[in-house]
Amino acid sequence: MKSISRAGRLALGRIARPSLRAQLPVHGVIVKAAGSANNATRNFHSSVLLRGIMPESENPPPKQSEESESPTVPTDITTSEFHEHADQYLDELLNRLEEKQEESPDYDVEYSAGVLHVKIQSSGYEYVLNKQPPNKQIWWSSPVSGPKRFDWVVTGESMHQKEGGGSGDWIYLRDGTSLTQLVRKELGVELGRDESAPS
Repeated sequence: MKSISRAGRLALGRIARPSLRAQLPVHGVIVKAAGSANNATRNFHSSVLLRGIMPESENPPPKQSEESESPTVPTDITTSEFHEHADQYLDELLNRLEEKQEESPDYDVEYSAGVLHVKIQSSGYEYVLNKQPPNKQIWWSSPVSGPKRFDWVVTGESMHQKEGGGSGDWIYLRDGTSLTQLVRKELGVELGRDESAPS
């Protein structure tokens, strides 16, 4: 009687077993092995889903980078810093509006207790800007652009930029609009917010 090699014994052992179904992990991929008592060979079925390497996705479009210039959170400031920035801004705006009022009787401007009222006679438009210390915001009410809440945001002071080299403005965080832009567009007033100019 011939002796059976080790490989032969293993093959016979597989044949003698009843149906074998197992899931074997191979390099992080689940491979299903299937065999039966009548078949000495195993069939391997891969359940791997190949994404991103199919011919139609050979050159997928690059992911759009998020806009880093559009702020999403206000700069953390103290209440006294809020008052300093808000008062400075509203004072400058009041000065520019009073200059406009001297040039044209079309502008009617009133400022009291942190609330600025601007009425443009020719259009009948009325604007209100006021400080909101609990929220550290300046609120804007406009017949053109509607109500908006502006937070103090300093840009240009990320970790790759010079500390203290940033510039601040009042920003509507929902769409990145600055209060300075709206004042220029709707009230026709230029504010000296150019931080690059020497002070």
